Amino acid sequence: MIVIPEHLVEKLFTAEAAFEAVEAVFAAMSRREAVNFPVVRDMIGHAEAVYGIKSGFDRAGLALGLKAGGYWPNNGDKGLTNHQSAVLLFDADTGRPAAIVSGNHLTAMRTAAASAISIRHLARPDARVLGMVGAGHQAGFQLRAALAQRAFDRVVAWNLHPDMLDRLGGVAAEEGVPFEAVELDRLGAEADVIVTITSSFAPILKRCHVRPGTHIAAMGTDTKGKQELDPALVAAARVFTDEVAQSASIGECQHAVAAGLISREDIGEIGAVITGTLAGRRSADDITLFDGTGVALQDLAGAARVVELARDTGPLATVDL
Repeated sequence: MIVIPEHLVEKLFTAEAAFEAVEAVFAAMSRREAVNFPVVRDMIGHAEAVYGIKSGFDRAGLALGLKAGGYWPNNGDKGLTNHQSAVLLFDADTGRPAAIVSGNHLTAMRTAAASAISIRHLARPDARVLGMVGAGHQAGFQLRAALAQRAFDRVVAWNLHPDMLDRLGGVAAEEGVPFEAVELDRLGAEADVIVTITSSFAPILKRCHVRPGTHIAAMGTDTKGKQELDPALVAAARVFTDEVAQSASIGECQHAVAAGLISREDIGEIGAVITGTLAGRRSADDITLFDGTGVALQDLAGAARVVELARDTGPLATVDL
């Protein structure tokens, strides 16, 4: 069994590799060639941690396995990131364990790739101003991925704790794009694309904040009760997601669905837009929304890609079973 540690994942799993892997698996999902299995996720009653297991199988790419891990909110005090995980891959033909891939960098990159895919397929071609809501660890990955999809002239950003925006501004500076911290009203008035990446349990962006033609990638809501957008904003948008069942139950759309403002039938799959079986943006005035809930198949596709890249680099650490 191949073992790929975090430092090697960081070296191998580039933004380009993540984008290609996630886009391909989204398309496979829309063709019903890949399936996510039910998620196990709960508080463990220790260290305030949330632990979960996501699994699935991509028949097109033959990626079979699971990701186990979760969120440890006090890890910053230990010099660690709050999200910790690993992916276990199995050989689809025999069921033998094939690889363990460290999942921290992989998760950050596949999450950023998902929002970037939504920007490529749903944002207006002439989008020039990028809005960022949130400034945590994942925000930098989101910013870099978004900047690769359009020729953005500048970035405007908001965070509940404004002092945290300096780090995000540093990422923009590295990418050579002007950056400014602003209030939400101004962000919504100026941004052509908005990426939300917070752990909020109350709506941040309201309908009045967002102008026609905006694309929103809502990436922070992946648990029952979490919320970044006002349900009225969700109802006003043309909505797409990675997986409809998750979007309606634990994603950003859960609140609009519960309020009866939209139904599951109103939520489209981003994979269907990729394959051309569903129209994405229909006009320059559409508000488009991607509800990125995060699915096991993204992790499995990413881990399989890392294993493939690792095989090409030379000797690997292996364990006999």
